[in-house]
This record gives sequence, C-alpha cells and structure tokens, in this order.
Amino acid sequence: MMGKLLARGMIVGLVAALLSFGFLKVFGEPSIERAIAFEKVMEAAAAKQAAHEGALPPAGESEPELVSRGVQSGIGLLVGLCVYSAACGGLFALAFALAYRRMGDFSPRATSALLAAAGFISVYVTPMLKYPASPPSVGLPETIDMRTSLYFAMVLISLAAMIAAGVLRRRVNSRFGEWNSALIAGGGYVVVMIFISLAMPALDEVPDGFPATLLWQFRIASFGGQIVMWATLGLLFGVAAERALVERRLPLRDAMV
Repeated sequence: MMGKLLARGMIVGLVAALLSFGFLKVFGEPSIERAIAFEKVMEAAAAKQAAHEGALPPAGESEPELVSRGVQSGIGLLVGLCVYSAACGGLFALAFALAYRRMGDFSPRATSALLAAAGFISVYVTPMLKYPASPPSVGLPETIDMRTSLYFAMVLISLAAMIAAGVLRRRVNSRFGEWNSALIAGGGYVVVMIFISLAMPALDEVPDGFPATLLWQFRIASFGGQIVMWATLGLLFGVAAERALVERRLPLRDAMV
C-alpha cells in the first residue's frame, strides 16, 4: 500500500511540475529577463566608471557561458521543477500515510488538502516572509552560501514547528474540542515563528536603482508557482489516495474493474 501511495505521489508531483512550468514560463520569465538586463546595464556602468577612474583591470578573455539562457529557461527549468516536485510528491505521500486518520476523522481528500495547506505555509510562505525570493542581480555573490543556509534553516525550523503544532492539536483536542485545539495549535505556530524570524539575521541586498515593480512581479510569480504546485499536490493526490484506499478494501476482482 505504501508503495502505491509513494508512486502516485511522485506522479502527481510530476503533474504539478508541468503546471508550475507553464505558469512560470508565462508569468515568471519576463521578470527574470528584465532583471538580467538590469544586471548587464549595472555591470556596463561599473566597467565604464572603473575605466574613467583608471582602475579597469587588463582585459582578458570572457568566460564561456556554460549553460545558455535558453536552456536555463526551458529544459533546465523543467528538469529542475520535475526533480523538486517529484521529491515533494514522494515526501507528501509519506506524510499522508502518517497523518491519515491521525489528524482526525477526515476523508482522504480532506486530509490531502489540509496537508497541502500546512506544507505550503510551513515550507514556503513562512520562510518567504523572512527571506523572500529574489531575481538575478539581487544579492551579493559572496553571500550566496550564507543566504542559502539561512533560508533552508528557516524551512526546517518552520516545518518542525508545524509538526509540533499538529502534535499539540492532538493532545489538547479532547479537552478543548476540534475548533479550539486548532486555534491553539495555529496560534502557537505563529508565535514561535515570529520569535524565530526576529532572531534570524536580516538580509537586504537589493541594489540601488533596482525597480521595485520588477522585484514585486518576480516575487508574485514565484508565489503563484508555489500555489500551483501545492494546490495540485493537495487536490490530485487526494483523489489518487482515495482510489488506492478503495482498491485496497475491495476484492481483487472488483478492484480491477
């Protein structure tokens, strides 16, 4: 049974990747192209200023482009999304197997939808509020390792806090009821993550002159791509899991009809 859920989760993840790819190609790529153009303008201006001040280093051979922009925005983006979404789909299936009937008397579809909402909030929304996505030309090359480490630390802390909130909800459910226990758990998660967010170091590396509208458009597109992925996981996996559970309960002859 677990193997069926895992396989279906990864398949749903691939479907989510295709839908996210289409969304990001339409709404995300234009802002990335504009950000790259801004970066080139800034580099040209810096080189011109250095030449004017007599500090321009000797010209050397330009570094070859290892991966073209067309490959990055096409097959590269698609492959990256497929790997990421398939992995998320597999992990989502494992989480579903652990949470089903333990979250409450919810149907497979409702359990899947609730898990997707919790995953979207803990894995993306909360970390994004502290460390939002940034397009090319935003951020210093020498701080990329630090920024990546901080972001993934925020993801792990947020996910752990969400799991702890789920455990808290179960423990206080019998005393306070479904609705109140959900409010207590949700409030606890929010309070913990506010303190964690205030304790984590802040990052502000947006260069002077970078268009605020462009930055906003990029982050909205990134947000939309994640909504597409998590919504697909929550809705389609619920259907797939429900069918898998029905097939398990039916006699083999009936399940094959």
